[in-house]
Order: sequence, then structure tokens, then C-alpha cells
Amino acid sequence: MTGPGSGWAVVIPVKPGAVGKSRLRLADVDRVTLARAIALDTIAAAASCSEVAQVFVVTDDGALPALAFDIPGLRFVPEGNGALRGIDAAVAAGAAAAGEGMPRAALLGDLPALRAEDLATALRDSSAVPRAVVADEEGTGTTLVTAAAGVPFRSSFGEGSFVRHVGLGCTPLDVDETSTLRRDVDTADQLLDAMTLGLGPRTARVLSGR
Repeated sequence: MTGPGSGWAVVIPVKPGAVGKSRLRLADVDRVTLARAIALDTIAAAASCSEVAQVFVVTDDGALPALAFDIPGLRFVPEGNGALRGIDAAVAAGAAAAGEGMPRAALLGDLPALRAEDLATALRDSSAVPRAVVADEEGTGTTLVTAAAGVPFRSSFGEGSFVRHVGLGCTPLDVDETSTLRRDVDTADQLLDAMTLGLGPRTARVLSGR
């Protein structure tokens, strides 16, 4: 991470393990353990990114802070009661914790192959516009939404979110379709696709059975 106040605040919403990644099912692999590993690999990549000053993890998963003991500099924000369990409400809670004095980015927590340099490139490109968005591999969803310092944060994640984010004033970033930033994972097929880019160590360990 960069020094305090000198970079981006990245907000990563993570559902509790019991409900996260409900469509991600592999034989002989515990889904909760796998979902947490994917989230932790995403968080670790963001925390090691040269453009990031602070990572805000928004979650009600009580096990996650302990599991993230080896990732420095994280700030955990409670997702809150049932009204805050939608992804946009969780992102809003993280953005509020960050404040408007620094640029903010909302990053999905299901990018197990994410490389810090891919995130850094997108954040540098985002600096040129008030708001920006990165599409997922299919081009219809969203993996990253940004807002410059002083610009109110807006998000509308979910199915078909890319078009909605453009409608909210986000500039689409020209991120190569092979970028690890575009490989979010909801299904076993998508996980196998992400494996071709190289998974993070925690996800790889879970899949190897260690």
C-alpha cells in the first residue's frame, strides 16, 4: 500500500461465508472455505497494490478478520443489519467509512486471479475521470467502480450492472479482456477459466486439498 492519504481507498464487500457464492459448487470442496479463500486472495491483491492507501472490507463474516491476519493494513467495516445486506448498501457503508477526501473504488471480492498490477493500471486510468467502471469478462457485469475525491460515490451492482453504471456517469475503461481484473467468479466454469491466469495462493490451496 501507499502511505495514508496518498492513494485510493478500495472498498471490498464480502458476503458471510454461509451465503456467499451459492452457485459455486465443486465436488469434494467446501463451498464456504472456497468462498472465503477467493475473497482473501482478492483482498490481498488489493492491499499489495501500489495505488492503494487503504482497503475497507465490508462484511458480517466474523471469521474473516482472523483469517486475514497475514494481510496488513485492512480496515473491517460491519455490513450491519438486514437492510444493509445488499451489495450496493455494503459498498455505501465502506465508501462512507473512507470519506470523500480520497478517491474511492468498489472492487468485487470474487477475483481469485487478481494481480495487483492490473488493479493499479485501472486505478491510474480512473484518475483521469470523475467516475469510471470496469466490465467483467462477459461485458455485462461490473468488477470495479470508482469515484474521484470529492465526487459522491454511486453504484448499482448486480445482473446487467455495466449499463447501469454507465448511466450513472461512469466512464468505461478500456481494460483488456484477458486482464485478471475482469475475471470474477460465480460458477465452477468461471473458476476453471480464472485458473488459466493463475489463482491466488489461498484459493489454490483449497482446490488442491491442502
